Amino acid sequence: MTVRRIWIEEGCISCNLCEDLCPEIFHVPLGEVCVVKGDALTQATAPKVAEQLEEARTQCPVEVIQVS
Repeated sequence: MTVRRIWIEEGCISCNLCEDLCPEIFHVPLGEVCVVKGDALTQATAPKVAEQLEEARTQCPVEVIQVS
């Protein structure tokens, strides 16, 4: 699957799980909600990172990670 867009919908609880699972894509600044890193689409082309991205998306406890 080619990733064209990665975003976080409203409702992030800053649990850090996404950053723990896929630090190449996600960053959770202290006291803030998750952000998608600027080079995320480039990083997502690597098979290992694409797997980690999918794991983070499916494991997100509030289901706010979106990928298209």
